Amino acid sequence: MARVMVAMSGGVDSSVAAALACESNNEVVGVTLRLWGGESDSGCCSVSDVDDARRAANALGIEHHVFNLGDDFEKHVVSPYVEAHSAGLTPNPCIECNRHIKFDRLLNRAKSLGFDKIVTGHHARVVKRKDGTSRIARAKDEAKDQSYVLYMLHQDQISSLHLPIGDMTKDQVREKANSLGLRVATKPDSQDVCFITREKGRADFLGKRIPLTPGRVIDENGVEVGQVEAIELVTVGQRRGMLLAGGKEPRYATNVNIETATVTVGTPDQLLVKKTEFRDPIWSEKKIKGEFLVQTSAHGKPKQASVEDGLLTWEEPHPRVASGQSVVFYEADQVAGGAIVV
Repeated sequence: MARVMVAMSGGVDSSVAAALACESNNEVVGVTLRLWGGESDSGCCSVSDVDDARRAANALGIEHHVFNLGDDFEKHVVSPYVEAHSAGLTPNPCIECNRHIKFDRLLNRAKSLGFDKIVTGHHARVVKRKDGTSRIARAKDEAKDQSYVLYMLHQDQISSLHLPIGDMTKDQVREKANSLGLRVATKPDSQDVCFITREKGRADFLGKRIPLTPGRVIDENGVEVGQVEAIELVTVGQRRGMLLAGGKEPRYATNVNIETATVTVGTPDQLLVKKTEFRDPIWSEKKIKGEFLVQTSAHGKPKQASVEDGLLTWEEPHPRVASGQSVVFYEADQVAGGAIVV
């Protein structure tokens, strides 16, 4: 019998993951991470989510504990998120939470407490390869697939991870929760950034932590065509939220210069590039290069590109990817690695 720690967020996915872990005759303990003490209405970090997780654990007849990792979350997720916006970057806090909190602090604590594996409710799969290595792979439910945000996992982390709902669709997960009488069966999915409220938004959150700077918008010829209320809130590829003078074609942010508080805009064609630089590559088992399917956002459509020495060369011109975002390299449906765009 394996000892299994289940990360229970209070949502339907992790609650069903805990149920499936119980059905496999494991010794199961549920753990909820208290990460954010500020306002939250996302269905991920709010006080009510701890209560939802506890109720689900009680319904399943398993122990439930709460780990307070708020200081780590502030240090490794929230502060870097704010600093990235100050530098004109577009961060992905969900990836950093997985990197530093769920699969570092939590996994290490689980090991120190004698657990064999941790279980999460991510929509992804762990697959064993013929050479004995393991990889993260896409979920059965492509619309809910979360393999993109797990690209940073190394072999020892993947081997300690079980993802029981990866072979289920979201509808099947909800049906399972309903059959078990779990109150979270119809609970809505959480939004991406758990510490930013829907009501007040990113501008309010960042504005309380850093000065937000009004900026100019120029076209490719340097002619001023509009303004933005805060240069720190603009990301490459953005179309909305810029006060632009009239124009027939849609225009997108093609460059953000934080030092001069200037956004350059262009047509869809001017947004396209042949190459994308990246840094800090992480490989699931060993460094490799060659042709991959490359995904540039959590639910984006992957495109063919060659990967070598910090440079992506796209098979077809590809929209610019904002600095700070992640690119994830797939071989078929398996994650081979990923990196951060320069």
